[in-house]
Amino acid sequence: MTVLITGASSGIGRDLAKEFAKRNYSIVLVARNEEKLKELQNEIESKYNIKVEYYIADLSNKEACINLYKKYEDIDVLINNAGLGDFGLFSETELEKDILLINTNITALHILTKLYLKKMKEKNNGIILNVASIAGFMPGPLMATYYATKNYVVRLSEAIREELKKEKSNVKISILCPGPVDTNFNSVANVKFGVRGLNSEYVAKYTVRKLLKSKFYIVPGFSIRITKLLSKIIPTGIMAKCAYYMQKRKEG
Repeated sequence: MTVLITGASSGIGRDLAKEFAKRNYSIVLVARNEEKLKELQNEIESKYNIKVEYYIADLSNKEACINLYKKYEDIDVLINNAGLGDFGLFSETELEKDILLINTNITALHILTKLYLKKMKEKNNGIILNVASIAGFMPGPLMATYYATKNYVVRLSEAIREELKKEKSNVKISILCPGPVDTNFNSVANVKFGVRGLNSEYVAKYTVRKLLKSKFYIVPGFSIRITKLLSKIIPTGIMAKCAYYMQKRKEG
């Protein structure tokens, strides 16, 4: 069994790789930072005696996504974890960073999900995990583009799940929807979370356990599960107001 993990050089992606290593999966690590990928490869191979490869790619580039698929077509589990965020008024954030964010969070995930889904359907077997966020269930003033990308991930994955059900396919798809997690996301997105984030090792353990049980919504943390529930019953306008004040507290 082989798992391919994007955004694998740190945080949730790194710890997901370790969790799959414990289960004797062969692993393909994908990210831009070769030094961190090589370090993680050595750590996993020395500890678990399994095959680990790494692939350097900037997945904000369409061709890089296609080339990745061509090199590693035959995998059993795809984890679309690569992503980034940004903080600020929509009218004031940099357009180029918005485009980079959209290309990474949406376009790359869309391309890889489509390509690998078609391949998995041919085999009638496989698992796709798309890393979304609790942000995917609500509007996000002051992080508008990021929240919108995660809404896309949630709705795309929900639609694919229904298609697979109707086709009675053995291919499974899930979405990971965490709240704040202690990773380097904060510095990249220029935010400081107002609440303590979950440990990425805990999130990874919880995620793999639920994923391999075919759980669709994977939501680590009791308070985040409550937030997801509230997002269904509270009017969007009120959710937007609440989100604005929560985001404002993150401002550095």
